[in-house]
Amino acid sequence: MSTMISEVYDALLEAGASPEKARRAAEALANYETRFSRSDADLLLIKWMTGFIVAGVSGLVVKTFFA
Repeated sequence: MSTMISEVYDALLEAGASPEKARRAAEALANYETRFSRSDADLLLIKWMTGFIVAGVSGLVVKTFFA
């Protein structure tokens, strides 16, 4: 059974959507939310990797020109 956002489901029912369509739409929104949270975790890893690369290159530049 898929998870769904109950607030969205209730709002769609109040707006006049059928219960089946409201349930499917709420489940689709919940799936998008999990997909975005996974992307956020990937971006965090990329940020850390970029930071290490910038620090390494900066160290090499300092060593080359100032040592």
